[in-house]
Amino acid sequence: MEWESDNKELKAAGAEPLPAGRRGLRIHGWEIESRKLPILNSIHLQRWEKELQTSHMPEMVFGDNYLVLKHVNSGTKFFFNAFDALVGWKHEALPPVEVPAAAKWKFRSKPLQQVVLDYDYTFTTPYCGSETVERNVECESAIPDEGSSCIQWEDCKEKIDLVALASKEPILFYDEIILYEDELADNGISLLTVKVRVMPSGWFLLLRFWLRVDGVLMRLRDTRFHCLFGEHNKSVILRESCWRKTTFQALSSKGYPSDLAAYSDPSIIAERLPIVMQKTQKLNIGVPCKQ
Repeated sequence: MEWESDNKELKAAGAEPLPAGRRGLRIHGWEIESRKLPILNSIHLQRWEKELQTSHMPEMVFGDNYLVLKHVNSGTKFFFNAFDALVGWKHEALPPVEVPAAAKWKFRSKPLQQVVLDYDYTFTTPYCGSETVERNVECESAIPDEGSSCIQWEDCKEKIDLVALASKEPILFYDEIILYEDELADNGISLLTVKVRVMPSGWFLLLRFWLRVDGVLMRLRDTRFHCLFGEHNKSVILRESCWRKTTFQALSSKGYPSDLAAYSDPSIIAERLPIVMQKTQKLNIGVPCKQ
């Protein structure tokens, strides 16, 4: 699903569309762009496997898809892509989730193949986005030497006001981008997506990893960014990460249904999943870099 506002609404908000051939807009010093293309072909997958040093990849890798949000004056850039997410999966290297014996045969690529699931076949990732400060720009002071960054998140107790975000503010741009997906040999779903919404007051995005191993467990790892536009192209960003996890057995013991159809939409059932990690960080953009 994608949405682009008409030029009248964009102009009223002080925004403008990106040049022809690019999806996105410029607004209050930000350049926001998304791209969606088909899944990687076998040649590109082999290249990724070599770079990641693995022989395992999700069924569908949208390696050319991305979302980029760049603050032009400071050079601060946030970007979201499948490769960096899979680097996170490889580094975290969670132990494999046990699959019911009756379902293991579904993982065979050949009829008599022995199934050995000795890796995290769920492709669970701790990825919360990529960030950098591009050189050759002014950050109201010099860019630090390579290896350091103007991006300095600070832990905070503030929370993103989701109720306020639900207000009827015009949507100037919206997109949802799939980064990778795997149906776990018909044993569930592993899905990484990023959604972005741009309003006159700021932008909001949700990076979501959703895992359901049927009859076994569920994981939901959400990272939300909310940017409020300020004066003189300055911005304040809150980044909120929330990881949830539970087993089907634990849900059943609490009286929740065991029917898989009840767990198809993570947005609906999220509150049933206990929180295992939660933190909020704050970033001010447009202030002088600390030297």
